[in-house]
Amino acid sequence: RCAGRVEVQHSGRWGTVCDDDWGLPDAAVVCRQLGCGAALAAPPGAWFGEGSGPIWLNGLRCRGTEERLALCRHRGWRPHVCAHEEDASAVCSGCARARCAHVPPTHGSQGPVLMLTPASLPGIPTVRLVGATGRCAGRLEIFHAGQWGTVCDDLWGLPDAAVVCRQLGCG
Repeated sequence: RCAGRVEVQHSGRWGTVCDDDWGLPDAAVVCRQLGCGAALAAPPGAWFGEGSGPIWLNGLRCRGTEERLALCRHRGWRPHVCAHEEDASAVCSGCARARCAHVPPTHGSQGPVLMLTPASLPGIPTVRLVGATGRCAGRLEIFHAGQWGTVCDDLWGLPDAAVVCRQLGCG
Protein backbone atom coordinates (compact mmCIF):
# COMPACT_ATOMS: atom_id res chain seq x y z
CA ARG A 1 0.00 0.00 0.00
CA CYS A 2 1.24 3.50 -0.81
CA ALA A 3 1.19 5.50 2.41
CA GLY A 4 3.42 7.99 4.18
CA ARG A 5 4.34 11.56 4.95
CA VAL A 6 3.91 13.85 1.94
CA GLU A 7 7.20 15.36 0.80
CA VAL A 8 7.87 17.65 -2.15
CA GLN A 9 11.06 18.75 -3.79
CA HIS A 10 11.13 22.44 -4.66
CA SER A 11 14.15 24.42 -5.86
CA GLY A 12 16.25 21.27 -5.49
CA ARG A 13 15.42 20.79 -1.81
CA TRP A 14 13.07 18.30 -0.14
CA GLY A 15 10.49 19.53 2.33
CA THR A 16 7.09 18.70 3.73
CA VAL A 17 3.50 19.93 3.47
CA CYS A 18 1.64 21.45 6.44
CA ASP A 19 -1.61 19.73 7.41
CA ASP A 20 -3.53 23.03 7.86
CA ASP A 21 -6.68 22.60 5.73
CA TRP A 22 -5.36 19.15 4.62
CA GLY A 23 -8.06 16.67 3.69
CA LEU A 24 -9.10 13.75 1.51
CA PRO A 25 -9.24 15.80 -1.73
CA ASP A 26 -5.57 16.80 -1.19
CA ALA A 27 -4.55 13.19 -0.47
CA ALA A 28 -6.48 12.11 -3.60
CA VAL A 29 -4.26 14.33 -5.74
CA VAL A 30 -1.10 12.94 -4.10
CA CYS A 31 -2.27 9.35 -4.69
CA ARG A 32 -3.16 10.12 -8.31
CA GLN A 33 0.16 11.87 -8.99
CA LEU A 34 2.10 8.91 -7.61
CA GLY A 35 0.00 6.30 -9.43
CA CYS A 36 -1.06 4.84 -6.08
CA GLY A 37 -4.80 4.42 -6.57
CA ALA A 38 -7.51 6.16 -4.55
CA ALA A 39 -7.04 8.10 -1.32
CA LEU A 40 -8.27 6.21 1.73
CA ALA A 41 -7.23 8.70 4.41
CA ALA A 42 -5.49 12.04 4.98
CA PRO A 43 -4.13 11.63 8.52
CA PRO A 44 -3.18 14.85 10.34
CA GLY A 45 -0.50 15.53 12.90
CA ALA A 46 2.62 13.88 11.39
CA TRP A 47 0.90 10.48 11.46
CA PHE A 48 3.93 8.92 9.72
CA GLY A 49 6.50 10.85 11.72
CA GLU A 50 7.92 14.33 11.52
CA GLY A 51 9.89 15.37 8.47
CA SER A 52 12.78 17.80 8.24
CA GLY A 53 13.77 20.75 6.13
CA PRO A 54 11.42 23.47 4.92
CA ILE A 55 7.65 23.16 5.02
CA TRP A 56 7.06 24.13 1.40
CA LEU A 57 3.27 24.19 1.20
CA ASN A 58 0.48 25.25 3.53
CA GLY A 59 -3.25 25.80 3.20
CA LEU A 60 -3.72 23.41 0.29
CA ARG A 61 -7.21 23.50 -1.16
CA CYS A 62 -7.36 20.78 -3.79
CA ARG A 63 -10.67 19.93 -5.43
CA GLY A 64 -9.45 16.34 -5.70
CA THR A 65 -9.50 16.27 -9.49
CA GLU A 66 -6.14 17.96 -10.17
CA GLU A 67 -3.43 15.90 -11.88
CA ARG A 68 -0.65 17.24 -9.66
CA LEU A 69 -0.37 18.79 -6.20
CA ALA A 70 1.26 21.88 -7.71
CA LEU A 71 -2.03 22.66 -9.50
CA CYS A 72 -3.99 22.95 -6.24
CA ARG A 73 -4.66 26.29 -4.57
CA HIS A 74 -2.19 26.97 -1.76
CA ARG A 75 -0.44 29.81 0.06
CA GLY A 76 2.65 29.81 -2.14
CA TRP A 77 5.93 27.95 -2.54
CA ARG A 78 7.99 29.18 0.40
CA PRO A 79 8.97 28.05 3.88
CA HIS A 80 5.85 28.36 6.05
CA VAL A 81 5.36 28.97 9.75
CA CYS A 82 4.16 25.49 10.61
CA ALA A 83 5.79 22.86 12.84
CA HIS A 84 6.84 19.44 11.55
CA GLU A 85 4.40 17.95 14.06
CA GLU A 86 1.82 19.14 11.50
CA ASP A 87 3.32 17.34 8.48
CA ALA A 88 0.61 16.05 6.12
CA SER A 89 0.23 12.36 5.29
CA ALA A 90 -1.66 10.28 2.76
CA VAL A 91 -2.87 6.68 2.69
CA CYS A 92 -3.66 5.36 -0.78
CA SER A 93 -5.42 2.16 -1.82
CA GLY A 94 -2.41 0.79 -3.65
CA CYS A 95 -0.94 0.89 -7.09
CA ALA A 96 -3.19 1.80 -9.97
CA ARG A 97 -0.71 0.11 -12.31
CA ALA A 98 1.62 -2.85 -11.91
CA ARG A 99 3.78 -0.76 -9.57
CA CYS A 100 3.58 2.65 -7.94
CA ALA A 101 5.43 5.23 -9.94
CA HIS A 102 5.80 9.00 -10.08
CA VAL A 103 3.66 10.39 -12.88
CA PRO A 104 5.75 13.08 -14.61
CA PRO A 105 4.30 16.56 -15.28
CA THR A 106 2.25 16.74 -18.45
CA HIS A 107 2.56 19.03 -21.48
CA GLY A 108 6.32 19.45 -20.98
CA SER A 109 5.89 21.54 -17.84
CA GLN A 110 8.31 21.04 -14.98
CA GLY A 111 6.76 20.66 -11.56
CA PRO A 112 8.04 19.72 -8.15
CA VAL A 113 8.89 16.11 -7.40
CA LEU A 114 6.56 14.40 -4.94
CA MET A 115 6.89 11.32 -2.73
CA LEU A 116 5.41 9.61 0.29
CA THR A 117 7.94 8.85 3.01
CA PRO A 118 6.77 5.95 5.17
CA ALA A 119 7.47 5.88 8.87
CA SER A 120 10.45 3.83 9.93
CA LEU A 121 9.70 0.72 11.90
CA PRO A 122 12.12 -0.06 14.72
CA GLY A 123 15.26 -1.41 13.10
CA ILE A 124 14.03 -0.63 9.56
CA PRO A 125 15.32 2.72 8.26
CA THR A 126 13.41 4.90 5.82
CA VAL A 127 14.94 4.95 2.35
CA ARG A 128 14.28 6.85 -0.86
CA LEU A 129 15.62 6.99 -4.40
CA VAL A 130 16.44 10.45 -5.78
CA GLY A 131 17.89 12.05 -8.89
CA ALA A 132 15.96 10.17 -11.57
CA THR A 133 12.51 10.20 -13.13
CA GLY A 134 10.08 8.24 -11.00
CA ARG A 135 10.28 7.03 -7.43
CA CYS A 136 11.59 3.58 -8.33
CA ALA A 137 14.95 4.65 -9.77
CA GLY A 138 17.81 6.82 -8.63
CA ARG A 139 20.51 7.23 -6.01
CA LEU A 140 19.75 5.47 -2.72
CA GLU A 141 19.43 7.67 0.36
CA ILE A 142 18.68 6.61 3.92
CA PHE A 143 17.14 8.67 6.72
CA HIS A 144 19.14 8.37 9.93
CA ALA A 145 19.50 10.59 13.00
CA GLY A 146 17.20 13.24 11.54
CA GLN A 147 18.87 13.65 8.16
CA TRP A 148 19.17 12.06 4.73
CA GLY A 149 22.48 10.54 3.62
CA THR A 150 23.80 8.32 0.86
CA VAL A 151 24.84 4.67 0.94
CA CYS A 152 28.34 3.54 -0.10
CA ASP A 153 28.37 1.11 -3.03
CA ASP A 154 31.21 -1.08 -1.68
CA LEU A 155 30.01 -4.71 -1.94
CA TRP A 156 26.63 -3.46 -3.25
CA GLY A 157 24.83 -5.88 -5.56
CA LEU A 158 21.51 -6.99 -7.00
CA PRO A 159 20.37 -8.72 -3.78
CA ASP A 160 20.78 -5.39 -1.93
CA ALA A 161 18.92 -3.49 -4.65
CA ALA A 162 16.12 -6.08 -4.53
CA VAL A 163 15.62 -5.41 -0.81
CA VAL A 164 15.37 -1.65 -1.44
CA CYS A 165 12.92 -2.20 -4.30
CA ARG A 166 10.70 -4.40 -2.11
CA GLN A 167 10.87 -1.90 0.77
CA LEU A 168 9.74 0.90 -1.57
CA GLY A 169 7.01 -1.21 -3.19
CA CYS A 170 8.76 -1.06 -6.55
CA GLY A 171 8.80 -4.78 -7.33
